[in-house]
Amino acid sequence: MDKVYGAYLCTGCSIGDVLDVDALKEAASETGMEMQDHACLCGAEGQALIKKDIEEKGVNTVVVCACSPRVMQDTFNYGDGTITIRGNLREHVAWTAQPDEAGEENQAEQSSDEVDEFLQEMGEDYVRMAVTRAQKSEVPEPYKMEQITKKILVMGGGIAGITAATEAAKAGYEVTIVEKTDKLGGKALGWRKMFPTAYPYSELEQPNIEQMIAEVTGNDKISIKTETEVARIAGAPGEFGVTLKDAGAESEWDAPAKVGVDERDKIEKGEMEDPNTGLKVYTEANPDAELFGAVVLATGWRPADVSEYEHLGHGTLNNVVTNAEFERLAKQGKVPAKVAFIQSPGSTDNDRDFPYCNSVTSMVALKQAQYVCDDNGENAQAYILYQHMRTPGNTELFYKGMQQRDGVFMTKATVTKVEEADSGLKVSAEKTLLGDDLELVVDMVVLAAGMVPTTVDEPTINLAYRQGPGFLDLDISDGYADSHFICFPYETRRTGVYTCGGVRKAETMEETIDDATGAALKAIQCIESADRGVSVHPRSGDQTYPDFFFQRCTQCKRCTEECPFGALDDDEKGTPLPNPTRCRRCGTCMGACPERIIGFADYNVDMIGSMVKCIEVPDDDEDKLRIAVFVCENDAYPAIDMSGMRRNKMNPLVRFIPVRCLGSVNMVWIKDAMSSGMDGVLLLGCRYGDDYQCHFVKGSEIASKRMENIGETLGTLGLEPERCGVEQIAISDYDKIPGIIDEFVESVIEMGPNPFKGF
Repeated sequence: MDKVYGAYLCTGCSIGDVLDVDALKEAASETGMEMQDHACLCGAEGQALIKKDIEEKGVNTVVVCACSPRVMQDTFNYGDGTITIRGNLREHVAWTAQPDEAGEENQAEQSSDEVDEFLQEMGEDYVRMAVTRAQKSEVPEPYKMEQITKKILVMGGGIAGITAATEAAKAGYEVTIVEKTDKLGGKALGWRKMFPTAYPYSELEQPNIEQMIAEVTGNDKISIKTETEVARIAGAPGEFGVTLKDAGAESEWDAPAKVGVDERDKIEKGEMEDPNTGLKVYTEANPDAELFGAVVLATGWRPADVSEYEHLGHGTLNNVVTNAEFERLAKQGKVPAKVAFIQSPGSTDNDRDFPYCNSVTSMVALKQAQYVCDDNGENAQAYILYQHMRTPGNTELFYKGMQQRDGVFMTKATVTKVEEADSGLKVSAEKTLLGDDLELVVDMVVLAAGMVPTTVDEPTINLAYRQGPGFLDLDISDGYADSHFICFPYETRRTGVYTCGGVRKAETMEETIDDATGAALKAIQCIESADRGVSVHPRSGDQTYPDFFFQRCTQCKRCTEECPFGALDDDEKGTPLPNPTRCRRCGTCMGACPERIIGFADYNVDMIGSMVKCIEVPDDDEDKLRIAVFVCENDAYPAIDMSGMRRNKMNPLVRFIPVRCLGSVNMVWIKDAMSSGMDGVLLLGCRYGDDYQCHFVKGSEIASKRMENIGETLGTLGLEPERCGVEQIAISDYDKIPGIIDEFVESVIEMGPNPFKGF
């Protein structure tokens, strides 16, 4: 579009008190825009000023230098046809000024002659960066699919699958349930009772799975395919091509081979064929495929294998069973009078439960202990031996009721052995709550086997993606198919595929119903977002999508390898094949590309590079070093904002440059910064590793690996690699950020100015 600019400076919220307003406006003018100032741009008069220019002057690109872009977003939103760029002078500049001893009131009286020059230079740089960003931004055009399918596929016909299908149908969407067994209901069909769901949470309830099945089978918006499995899922949200097969039947994609980390790396680099497909190209056209808009993965769980704990005797001793096996016996009415429920393996794992255990296995032990009491009256003896008992929320009431029940005995204990006895099984335990060792003779021992998601070691979903047929990058989540468990429940690392029930986490029936409802809503959101041409979480509503200049593509495959969400396949020539509706708009592909041929309408390599270059770098003052800090928009940027809101002093030598994700940081920005005389570059991003917090899963980790390489490059130029650093920041680290920044700045000061300064 032909841009008409309007630049506005707010002098309220201390901005005009601590900064020279005229000098800020001059900085904007020198960068290419004339700027107006107002005491309160978010107020009625300030808004009227901007809207008048839009209506009368045709302004369609608005620069607002005021508060953080994270606040008052609706206030400064002037419609889809108008670009709004925000320069953060409040949280990142004015509110980081150190109040003098007389207090903040004196700041309001200081003249422009008393303005702190370090702070002023900081403000002027942020004005220049905002103006430059506006000049480099374009109005995005949403990606519109030629044809979209709004039908939802639900994989699994247990409680989770039935609920997801029912809720989606209530919202008006057609649903297909695919269940590999001959009937719906899943493991709930084998339950004798279910946990209390209503006050006073003291009595077990009859399972209502039959009513749920009746409701779903009677819904004309839901089609059900039993004894059926998914053979392959190709395509993207809005147009998933799903190939089905008879349960147990072989297909060309069956029997996925296990691949190790080294082999996986080679597959992703295109150096070896994926043994699961025999292909390096993951595109396919299948005329027999049925189209779906989104997928709900509700394939459930299986009991964990506890036979490895030989001292407990499962598989070798009669009447040593798992909790799942005991539930089936209980439904048949075969509950013995004396039962020991062992909740943790003991032996060398004194402080640990069985794998994949949580509050559900604790609740199951309590429920099954009640079976023992109900069936055996005064003869009942139910022993619960645990390391941890977890009964969250209202289930605590059921736990307290069971504590008072005759015949139920609970103690923390380390079980050392289960062996045969003359009249049953002998359970030996130590380190009890009373300090005494225990020897219990019981009729049966029940081991609390955890709930292993079906995504572990099973070809659950068979995706026709370059990254392989499953979720190959789940090493840090124990096989659970999540993308960001805390911030984005139900979401997986493949856009358009949402999980619920046991495949997402071990949970009760009540939790599963809530979970499945959430997953169904996410699937609907994904379909409707794809229909509007916008992204889903975490950049919900983003109208941009990556644009590739393929004429310069070298087929290096870095973008396809590093994409956290499988948004890129390969075509027959090995050129990246974008799937825009899979894309989460993180920009990791942009950061990966050495040719710099990937970008977004309002976020690209040239834009950020130009912002870096517009920062003024004094070349004759050793006290005025400059450090560029690229900050992730999800954790680091809001943490810096909150630090400013608390009036924490920030080092005036740094310049914060927001990025979508550290994964989007192209190394050319680092080189631009250093070649322009910057004295250091710091990246602030989300935590990664076992306790990862990255909203885009891998971005922060990928950036750290890239920075190792840039450090080597700096070394060859005679620059210290320590001039570039990466720090992991949680959103709650707002009070720590000034110290983190100061520590890095001090290390740069010790090294001295960049020797390339002034060249």
